[in-house]
Amino acid sequence: MTDLKLLTPLKTDTFEFKNRVFMAPMTRARTPDHVANDRTALYYSQRASAGLIISEGTQISEQAIGWTNTPGIHTSEQIEGWRKVTDAVHAAGGLIFAQLWHTGRASHPDFHDGALPVAPSAVPFESQAFTPEGPKPTVTPRAMTLEEIQSTIADYEAAARAAQAAGFDGVEVHGANGYLPAQFLEDGPNKRTDAYGGPIENRARFLLEATDAAIRVFGPSRVSVRLSPRIPYNDMGDSDLEGTYMFAVEALEARKVGILHFMEAAELPDGLKPLAPEARKRFSGVFIVNVGYDRETGEQAIASGLADAVTFGTLFISNPDLPERFRQNAALASSDPDSYYVGDEQGYTDYPPLT
Repeated sequence: MTDLKLLTPLKTDTFEFKNRVFMAPMTRARTPDHVANDRTALYYSQRASAGLIISEGTQISEQAIGWTNTPGIHTSEQIEGWRKVTDAVHAAGGLIFAQLWHTGRASHPDFHDGALPVAPSAVPFESQAFTPEGPKPTVTPRAMTLEEIQSTIADYEAAARAAQAAGFDGVEVHGANGYLPAQFLEDGPNKRTDAYGGPIENRARFLLEATDAAIRVFGPSRVSVRLSPRIPYNDMGDSDLEGTYMFAVEALEARKVGILHFMEAAELPDGLKPLAPEARKRFSGVFIVNVGYDRETGEQAIASGLADAVTFGTLFISNPDLPERFRQNAALASSDPDSYYVGDEQGYTDYPPLT
């Protein structure tokens, strides 16, 4: 046995998480028809010993699609597919949230019959889209109209209702990694001059309205929001990262959001001020840290009070029983990066548990 704080239960008014070893959302590109299937159910149920599973990014609408072979949650067939997953996870004693995803400008015309992806502003940027024909350079998007913004917020609410119908225990608004809510939040990609651009009070509006949409369905305690202020993926940038993100954190705190999922590397380059401690001070709900944590650094984050739980990504790919491996301080299996986004069972459901 072990006295690891990572393995102690975490109780809130709504949940009792059996441990603080949470599974991070990870795109695995195993749903060629955008519908979760039996293989998806097996993959997640194998990892149900996590205190909480947050699903891979799940598209809230057709317009939200921006990565090939990824699941959605906006049709009846998709709801039925995810119901297989949630039933399997619950049968194995786990909890699972659906991550609500809109890729925004990170999409590609190949997903939209040649039409441009949408974004806060038509700002050129450099990144890569994962299309059915393979990786392609992203294109300059078109700016969303106010009507399109409101219809997209409605899509978030509809997706949350679909997640509820599919049996999820809650939802996470994906506000990280340079996808649509982050594109509105940061002033690099957002050059609007209306109610959704300019000062931070306006730029945060989209993220907060998407969060409010989820809260209307699940209530605040069953909603998580993921933020990534220091992740430049998808060519992101902001002139005042700390000010921008602390405003967002305080606004989420005011809404009594249940979980804040904060992406910041466990070890930052010298001279770079960590923002997670500042966010922690401002947020009273469940505070999760993510990016590059292992057993030792994760334990330190919990023991020091920096975080209530830690999400682990690649470690959960190859170690489906990661909490038990942490308990035994057992050797960890290595994952195969070549199978992260391609394949079938190989590199997905064929990693064995401890014997």
